[in-house]
Amino acid sequence: MNTLMHICCAPCANRPIAQLREEGHSVTGFWFNPNIHPYTEYQARKATLEGYAKEIGMKLIIGGRYDLRTFITNVADNIDGRCAYCYRVRMEETAKYAAEHGFDSFTTSLLISPYQKHDAIAAIAREMGQQYGVEFFYRDFRPLFREGQEFAREHGFYMQKYCGCIFSEEERYMAAKWKKEAKRREQEAAAQV
Repeated sequence: MNTLMHICCAPCANRPIAQLREEGHSVTGFWFNPNIHPYTEYQARKATLEGYAKEIGMKLIIGGRYDLRTFITNVADNIDGRCAYCYRVRMEETAKYAAEHGFDSFTTSLLISPYQKHDAIAAIAREMGQQYGVEFFYRDFRPLFREGQEFAREHGFYMQKYCGCIFSEEERYMAAKWKKEAKRREQEAAAQV
């Protein structure tokens, strides 16, 4: 099967690519991630993937461009619900490209992450596959997550610390502070009783 794989990053994609190739699939990588911010993060992830694709002899298509303003415009009214937009825009572009370029199917490396909304990704990808007339090749890659992370470290890949968007970066670095402030407010409220 000739499969187009949407790739969020090389650390997430390395084991799914290897597994699909072992099963006889022809895998082409597709980088389309207008959700990744800031620009330096976008470039670091893209460069790591480009190097890995070259190393393993995998064709890699670079789709889209860095696009902070469009992303912010589309999530500003619902920052907490931004993941749905993020999944939809990436799965739609992948399905569309796969259909227009004669791929048998498409999938995504997002399906490896235990931190992503797995069922939402799969549902949106299925919907996009139906819309564009190309099969969404579903696979639960999560059992490969730890092995993929180890492979990435052993190979010196750039390893990101958050899912990609600027809001997830904020959550990553502010979570401890927010938790501490909530606990302090809770203690103050308990002391007033």
